[in-house]
Amino acid sequence: IISKAIFKINPVAEFSYNEENIDTIQWHNGTPPIPKEQILAKIPEVELDMALANLRQKRNKLLADTDYLALADNTLSEPMKSYRQQLRDITEGLSTVEQVNSVKFPVKP
Repeated sequence: IISKAIFKINPVAEFSYNEENIDTIQWHNGTPPIPKEQILAKIPEVELDMALANLRQKRNKLLADTDYLALADNTLSEPMKSYRQQLRDITEGLSTVEQVNSVKFPVKP
């Protein structure tokens, strides 16, 4: 998580550290040091990004499982259209890890 927080601040940062101790960060090749407080402040954003990525991965699998029903030679039923739309909309308005973790997936018709 620390690495992802650093890359959110500076996508081209070069550094190394002991993952058990943020205080061991060593900056390489002229990368300007980022204050520990700034890195720690980015962690909630990284955690939200990770939670949303996990949610999207699950959602995408559920959509893929019904993609064959949406081919040109098929007509989707209204319940299936609604289900697929609910899946596509599932990440809207989520701004905290708690909200992401409390998402309930719609039931496949």
